[in-house]
Amino acid sequence: MNSGNKAKRLSASKTASGRLCADLSRGIHAAAQPLSILRASLDRGYTDRMTEAELRDMVDSSAAEVERVCTLFNYLQQIVMVESIEPKIAALPIAPLLADAADGVNLLFEKDGMLLRAKAPADCPPVLIDKERTLHALSAVLLIAHTVSRARDTVDFVTSAFSRSVRVVVRNRNSNVLKMNAEAGLSMALADANIRSQHGDFSWSLQPFCVHIGLRRASFAPHD
Repeated sequence: MNSGNKAKRLSASKTASGRLCADLSRGIHAAAQPLSILRASLDRGYTDRMTEAELRDMVDSSAAEVERVCTLFNYLQQIVMVESIEPKIAALPIAPLLADAADGVNLLFEKDGMLLRAKAPADCPPVLIDKERTLHALSAVLLIAHTVSRARDTVDFVTSAFSRSVRVVVRNRNSNVLKMNAEAGLSMALADANIRSQHGDFSWSLQPFCVHIGLRRASFAPHD
């Protein structure tokens, strides 16, 4: 029994390490493009021939590339922190976090003519979670759902309780996105890391957009 549990832990560790390496590789690859643009734009032989007006235009256009690099590296930094720091697990009600996540994006959905339809059982049981990581993941997924949706779309934010877990689903049945941009992809990877770090389940798909988050009920230990 002990050897079996040890093998499972080693397998889980290798899987987590593989995901981390894949996320880091994805982020580095994405950052290479704006960095290449900046390097070419700031070449001394090129800038020396520019007029003052051209230099101002170049600085303005470079600002967007700098901001993108900062965003990408910020996601990578957070992913590494999540993977390296133990979560603060506690038995907590999930309803307040669901409400906070929805409240944080409702105005954005309304502004763009989208409907965020939230549904959760009135007596949803407590779950074993890290409050900050769970809220971050829920908020990130809702923001990504917004980016892949269009005016008049409905995004469902549905929570259901089962014997061992509480399941949260975010989906847009009408979305038809082939690929997310690098920023959204790393945001999704960070949400994934936040949930998995606290023994939760996380999966997602496009066409249609759908994210499944599984959180353990407080009546069951993380190793069950």
